[in-house]
Amino acid sequence: MKFHEIPAPAFDLAMTLDSGQVFHWEKAGTGFVGTIGDCAAYVEQCGSVLKTHTSGGKLDGFKPSSFSKTVAHYFALDHPLADICGSFPDDALMNAARDFCRGLRIIRQPKWECLATFICSSMKQVAHIRQISAALRIRFGERREIGNHVVYTFPPAQRIARLSETKLRECKLGYRAKNLRATAQRVSSRESELEEWSKLPDDELRNNLCELPGVGAKIANCVMLFAYERLRAFPIDVWIERVLRQHYLQRRRRMTTQQLIEFSESYFGEHGGYAQQYLFHHARTALRKSGLSRDSSTPKTFGARNDKRGRSDKDPGGTAAGAQVVSASSVG
Repeated sequence: MKFHEIPAPAFDLAMTLDSGQVFHWEKAGTGFVGTIGDCAAYVEQCGSVLKTHTSGGKLDGFKPSSFSKTVAHYFALDHPLADICGSFPDDALMNAARDFCRGLRIIRQPKWECLATFICSSMKQVAHIRQISAALRIRFGERREIGNHVVYTFPPAQRIARLSETKLRECKLGYRAKNLRATAQRVSSRESELEEWSKLPDDELRNNLCELPGVGAKIANCVMLFAYERLRAFPIDVWIERVLRQHYLQRRRRMTTQQLIEFSESYFGEHGGYAQQYLFHHARTALRKSGLSRDSSTPKTFGARNDKRGRSDKDPGGTAAGAQVVSASSVG
C-alpha cells in the first residue's frame, strides 16, 4: 500500500472527525477510513504529518491535481488556524474552548453530501445520524475497498431522487425521507444549483437553502459553514444556546431568536463558525466526561445536534428542520 505524506501542523485529525460536523468516518487501526467525494480514503496522523492512501475515484465539487491536495483541501489544512483562533473573543469560556479544541479544523465537505446529511440529522443524536448515513451509503452508494476495509460513497442526488419515500424510510429516516427526496429532486433537476450558489452572498445563500424541504435556519447555517466555507455562519442548536445563555447572557432572560443571532454575529465576528464549533465540541465533551453522555443519558432537550422544541410544517417533530428557537427556560 502506497502512502502519501502530507504536512499537517496545528491539526488534530481525531478531534476534527469527532466534533459533530461529519458522520461517516470510522476508526481503522491507528487511522480512519471514509470517503472524500467519490474517493475511498485511509488517513492516519503521525505527529504533524498525515499518512494517506486512496483506492481512487472521482471527486465531488473540486478537482485538485493530486490526492494529497484533495486531502489537504478537505481537512482545510490551509486555514490560518493561529490567526483564526487569535480572532476569538478574549473571555474565559472561549479561551478554555480554544485550548481544549487545539487543532480542530472546519472540514470542507461536498455540498450535496453535507446538505443531505444535515437534513437527515434533524432532531437526531450523533449515533443516530451515523446510523442513517451508513444505511444510505450501504443501500444506495457505491462500494469501495481500501486496504482490508470496505466503505461506501454517499449516494448522489440523482439516485435519491429516483427512490420512493418508502425505500428511504427503511433507512430509519422517518418523516425526513420526504424532505430528503424532495430536496434531491430539486438538486437533480438543477432547479437548485448547489455549486452555483457558491457565488452568492451569505444572506442570499441562506435564503436559498431555507427554501429547500427540510432546511431551516440551523441546518442552513451548518451547510454554509461545513460545505460553503462561510466561516462567519454561526449555527445555534440547544448546546450553543445553552452556552450563550449560561455564560454570555445570564442577565438577559428573554431574547428573541433574532436578538440571539445578532449578538452571536457581533460578538464572535468573522470566524464565528470556528468559535461555534469549538464551543460546541468543548461543551458536549465536557458533559460527556462528567458522566452525561450526549448519545444516551443526556436529557433529550440537550441530546441532539438540532433543536427539538416547537413544531412546524417543515419539521413535524420539532422546529423547522432544526431552526433556531430561543425560550426563557432553555439555552448550544
